[in-house]
Amino acid sequence: MKRATALGIIATLSLAVIAGFVYVRNGGSRAATNLTFAFTGDVRGRLVPCGCFTGQLGGLTRVATLLGRGSPEFIKADIGDAIEGSEDYDRIQYRYILKAFQEMGYEAVNLGHREAALSAPQLRELKQSAAVPMLSANLLDAATGAPLFDSHRIIRRGPWRIALIGVMDSSIPADALGEGLAVERIETALSRLLPSLKQQADFIVLLAFTNEATMRSLAREFYELNVILGGKVSQPSQELSKENRTLILYVTNESRAAGVLQVKLDAPGKMTPVKGEVLLVHDRVPEDSAIQLLAGAYREEVRRTKLEIDDPERLEAGMVPGVKNLAKYAGTESCVTCHSSAAHVWSDTGHAHAFATLLHAKADADPKCIGCHTVGFQSPSGYRREFRETKLVNVGCESCHGPGSLHVEQRLAGAERPARFRPLGAGDCQKCHHGEFSRPFDWDKFWPLVRHTK
Repeated sequence: MKRATALGIIATLSLAVIAGFVYVRNGGSRAATNLTFAFTGDVRGRLVPCGCFTGQLGGLTRVATLLGRGSPEFIKADIGDAIEGSEDYDRIQYRYILKAFQEMGYEAVNLGHREAALSAPQLRELKQSAAVPMLSANLLDAATGAPLFDSHRIIRRGPWRIALIGVMDSSIPADALGEGLAVERIETALSRLLPSLKQQADFIVLLAFTNEATMRSLAREFYELNVILGGKVSQPSQELSKENRTLILYVTNESRAAGVLQVKLDAPGKMTPVKGEVLLVHDRVPEDSAIQLLAGAYREEVRRTKLEIDDPERLEAGMVPGVKNLAKYAGTESCVTCHSSAAHVWSDTGHAHAFATLLHAKADADPKCIGCHTVGFQSPSGYRREFRETKLVNVGCESCHGPGSLHVEQRLAGAERPARFRPLGAGDCQKCHHGEFSRPFDWDKFWPLVRHTK
């Protein structure tokens, strides 16, 4: 009788423990928690705003100020396309962007199509030195079919476990995909991952570098997704939306916008939206000094580094075989001796002092900036970084009119009809005066400021 009573007590206690475990797992003993997701997408190398004009938007220096540093109530992430290109200097800058994300308290960086343009070895090298975890559940090694990066990570906020999954749109063109890479369909990757992940996490957040229609489709197909934070869109969200059980918010626009989603975590899988909005990274937001230092460190590293773009043989490689350029860049000094009136007008414009602005910003060795502040950069006879300030600097005559050596030679030889230059139009100016690198371009307003010919 005593033994039976003891066994009954043990059984009762066991059931109580099990019931308590189930109760806790289902969120019964966990208080509701406020949480904010803050995220960026399509940063595209913008550590700092360009700086060529006042009133420019964007830059991680301002995003850092706008979002503040990390705190227990925040989860920060990037959706993809943080890198600008696939050149060696782009990869150097990307390392500093990852350091900036670390400084800003980011928990994860998803890969976008611009990152997927790098080769598999280049991505592995970046992964080894990454300051913030890089995620992609469906970017694969083409040879093995295995993911190159972690598919997800689980973060704790108070008693809650939040899973962040990274994916990219599989529609990337084959010729835009880096060597040694393959992209799996998002649906395939999620079908493989979610059954086990929903047992490990209370909430699941998808960092989705894909378009609006695909985000909505994923929300309808996978009920486990609590939030989709998106990118690869034409414009940022106008408002927070909901599809099925999933909250959807997305951003883009070269670091000029940041997304913020405030929610209340009620119970596992049960999330109440509080507020979702896209913040404009405007020019009145102060720039964060720590991120400015990282931008300066990037520019100093590219100054010290021998880049692929510095190789003269590479400049020749882009020429059409068998076709020889008759004219080379002669330099503004060769033009002004004859065209004195035009030279006088030019000397009073910002074009004549364009390289000085790079010197002031210590960006005079940054390939991302040099092209619009020198003559003929990245052409065989044009400006090269090793010239520094000695020749072919500023926006000179040949920056717009093209190489002038043939015209100069024929003119000095007394030719009656020396080689002439084609007429210029708005398109010639917009090679540099576009987007963030210019105020809104208007030929009728800009041309009178620099007009120097009939």
